[in-house]
Amino acid sequence: MESADFTAMALDTGAPLQQQLYQQLVDWICSGRLPAGCKLLSSRRLAQDVGVSRNTVILVLEQLKAEGFIRAVAGKGVYINERLPDYTEMADVHDRAPDSESLPSLSEFGQSLAARPRIASASLPFTPGIPDVSAFPGKIWASLSRRHQDRAVLMGFSDEQGYLPLREALATYLRLSRGVRCDADQIIITDGAQQAISLCAQLALNPGDRALVENPGYRRARQAFLARGAVLQGCDLLNNYLDVDALQTVSADARILYTTPTHQYPLGGIMPAADRLRLLQWAAQTSTWILEDDYDSEFCFQQKPVAALQGMTANAPVLYMGSFSKTLFPSLRIGYLVVPKDTVGAFVQAKNYISGESCLMTQATIADFINEGHFVRHLRRMRLNYQEKWQHFYGLISDKLSSKARLVGQGAGMHVVIETEADDLKLCRKLARAGFGSSALSEYSLESSVHRGLVLGFANSTVEQRHAVVNYLASEL
Repeated sequence: MESADFTAMALDTGAPLQQQLYQQLVDWICSGRLPAGCKLLSSRRLAQDVGVSRNTVILVLEQLKAEGFIRAVAGKGVYINERLPDYTEMADVHDRAPDSESLPSLSEFGQSLAARPRIASASLPFTPGIPDVSAFPGKIWASLSRRHQDRAVLMGFSDEQGYLPLREALATYLRLSRGVRCDADQIIITDGAQQAISLCAQLALNPGDRALVENPGYRRARQAFLARGAVLQGCDLLNNYLDVDALQTVSADARILYTTPTHQYPLGGIMPAADRLRLLQWAAQTSTWILEDDYDSEFCFQQKPVAALQGMTANAPVLYMGSFSKTLFPSLRIGYLVVPKDTVGAFVQAKNYISGESCLMTQATIADFINEGHFVRHLRRMRLNYQEKWQHFYGLISDKLSSKARLVGQGAGMHVVIETEADDLKLCRKLARAGFGSSALSEYSLESSVHRGLVLGFANSTVEQRHAVVNYLASEL
């Protein structure tokens, strides 16, 4: 069988010629334009017809041969492999549009995600959750990191639970700073906070189980529970933190409650100790897991933070989580869970199934950063840094926006919340076009909410940028 006319094969100057020739030959084979049994031109003739070097053709033919598309017959030439599928059917599939309905369907959860617009992450000034990375002691971190670069023990596989020296350093820090009852054996190192939440969702929930979330509350916790197939139920706030009394009215069959008691996200309320004890009593009575996200307890300005729920009573049904995204920098992607001793094995196995080990060299660097005192010193500096920024931003908003927006009072964290009557989604888009980050307060609620406004991170902002965003909002509200 004669070969096709290769002079019709059009290559351009975009991608490498070898890649283009390979892809076009595969396309011609899969479409039936080069049918099974067809003899190809010699490499010299093919190079002439296509307009590339003979070496390029030889490299492509060797790749096609290795992949089984063609076969060489000694003394006769190169042929399209007869053992490939029937190209009459292949051509029909090949010619369909990429969005063909012939693709297998996604799960219901996957289809719900496909229908939503993808929101690209950004690190614009005032994007919530971004720390002041310019103030991070990069030289110290680089020196510690170099210390471990040639350590062979950190280049292989290790315990999925996490690097033991880091777990030991964390256990000491959490006991002293947050009153957490734990030892190193109860800590699981995770790939960021989101994996910590996902692990808790996997091990506390079956599909169809009820999960309780603060309303408004952290969106990515809701997403992790939905991915597990849970039924979400919102819990009301009182004084901008979880209303413990209102829990008596929620469904008694809930399996897990996600809460941010030390600094409610996003409204910033701090749950008093008495309410924390009543919350623990409720959890014990209803056999409900509490997932305590202590996401920025280090940055309380006006008072010492209340001790963590987890450590307030013995054997509390609490899964305690945190991360280094805000205390160090976000791209570390290292978080941690503190779980009851009897559940450690299940959590470690689940992490093994989902991802395996977290980066050992990064864990080793964090361990040294904590053990040598750099972590506590950095937190002390950043607490003062953020307090100054918060006071400045708070004053600007009070002076220039008081008639157009209500500032939700809080004395902690890395963001402020303002409530407005404006369309907050549209306002966020305008801010982004002007070069400012933000989040719409309405998106933190499970349903249409009376809460409308903006969540504005201030940690990653300068004095000039704070003036600029407040002036911008004054003109837009």
